[in-house]
Amino acid sequence: MTRYIFVTGGVVSSLGKGIAAASIGRMLKSRGMSVSVLKLDPYLNVDPGTMSPYQHGEVYVTVDGSETDLDLGHYERFIDVELTSLSNVTAGQIYTEIIGKERSGIYLGGTIQIIPHVTDAIKGHIKKLAEESAADVILVEVGGTVGDIEGQPFLEAIRQVRGDVGRENTFYIHVTLLPFLGSTKELKTKPTQHSVQALRSMGIHPDAIIGRADHEVEQDVKDKIARFCDVKPDSVFGLPTLDSVYKVPLYLEEQGIAATLSDALNLPDTEPDLAYWRHIAEIEDDEEDPVRIAVVGKYVELHDSYLSVAEALRHAGFHHGRKVQIDWISSEEIEEKGADKLLADAVGVLVPGGFGPRGVEGMIETASYARNNGIPYLGLCLGMQVMVIEYARSVLGLKDANSLELDADTEHAVISIMEGQEQLVDTGGTMRLGQYPCRLREGTRAREAYGVELVNERHRHRYEYNNDYRIQLEEAGLVASGVAPDDSLVEIAEVYDHPFMVGSQFHPEFASRPEKAHPLFREFVAAACKVLREGGQFELPAADGSTATAVAESER
Repeated sequence: MTRYIFVTGGVVSSLGKGIAAASIGRMLKSRGMSVSVLKLDPYLNVDPGTMSPYQHGEVYVTVDGSETDLDLGHYERFIDVELTSLSNVTAGQIYTEIIGKERSGIYLGGTIQIIPHVTDAIKGHIKKLAEESAADVILVEVGGTVGDIEGQPFLEAIRQVRGDVGRENTFYIHVTLLPFLGSTKELKTKPTQHSVQALRSMGIHPDAIIGRADHEVEQDVKDKIARFCDVKPDSVFGLPTLDSVYKVPLYLEEQGIAATLSDALNLPDTEPDLAYWRHIAEIEDDEEDPVRIAVVGKYVELHDSYLSVAEALRHAGFHHGRKVQIDWISSEEIEEKGADKLLADAVGVLVPGGFGPRGVEGMIETASYARNNGIPYLGLCLGMQVMVIEYARSVLGLKDANSLELDADTEHAVISIMEGQEQLVDTGGTMRLGQYPCRLREGTRAREAYGVELVNERHRHRYEYNNDYRIQLEEAGLVASGVAPDDSLVEIAEVYDHPFMVGSQFHPEFASRPEKAHPLFREFVAAACKVLREGGQFELPAADGSTATAVAESER
């Protein structure tokens, strides 16, 4: 029988329910159990694909092309699973589904209500994930907090699940805030008590409570929560703010949360294998000679906008036994102050994705700085496109080279809109999304990094490298090192005579894991480590383009 663990939140949002759920999943998987995860988002958007990064952070893309909540990234990274559209359900999806059925006459003229129609639809998605994943445990996180109006149908649905599958197969975990009151120097439990009271008023009695705080949660605080919230004393856990999310599974493991779950759900309580996680925790504690990577983007004020990028950089650091320090730099600030001033301390530069013209000239200047100074450069999606634009302007002499997204009247559109995207009006879910194959060319850094000819990577874009300029750029030294199997789309471009200057049209960050860094990130950080080790920048070889031309001609 599948077991269900439900994670709810109280007091305030952004407490880290997703990290807590992902950590529990890691602990269970380390004991040999199969785990899948579902995020229930009560907002009315169909998906986060059209939301501003400043409001919702990054949009995480699954292998099947679903634009989902960033918490799915935590789940995939921590548990090392590939999730699909089944793992993110929003209120917008539920209501669209129900209204579609009503318009089609499925309900035979009946009155459509929250109970049972909405709650049954939510439960249907939970059941479908359980059936198709065949996992031993399904973790279900409910977004938002108890008391949110839009979240009430979701809480009612998970309440009903216990009646459907049995108490012995369900477990409710409530994550709440324990604020620290400076005047009395103590953690206050009253907000948690009120949050649990609100949850119980909806028919859900939490089986365990995780108290989030900026300080250690002492035993007397846990005992007080247990007493006032009617929870067993050994089912209250503290989770202070840690300096690395990768320490959370270890911290919760030490408090015995996995044993509590095993006892309640009759799961095998075997010895966990968390050795590698202890190893990466040690790396995160190492403050000596961090590898400084500059991330130059449009939305750097909110780091969650590039969450998977940051984590993939850390994973690459783990692979090399080094801590990665990220310097977040606004591309607009590059425009104002210059790359020379802001990038002087970086041993590697990464330009991530984004949309629209704001700050793009700063990204182009960043690419120019990295190319001219031999600094390792990794461009992702838009970061690859600005690398191409800069090369066309500087090396080919096409001074107005640009992307059609940025300048519809440019004479040299080295980046053009993809075929089939020109006439689209709707913005939601209409880009090139999901996993597509890429063929890697021999003799290139991309092929050397992956070690195989054919790979699959996740995409999220409308614009692409313009093939009309491919030969011209390759003869000048910008090689198309990864292409679609039918040669129709350039997936990876790299500067042949540069120590490491690689751009990918896809988003490799989504496939990176703590135990297995993505090949492009791994080799990028390796090149940055070499700069750090040698105490300076690389010397650029003489660039006559002859070798690059030979690579291009060999595949023409």
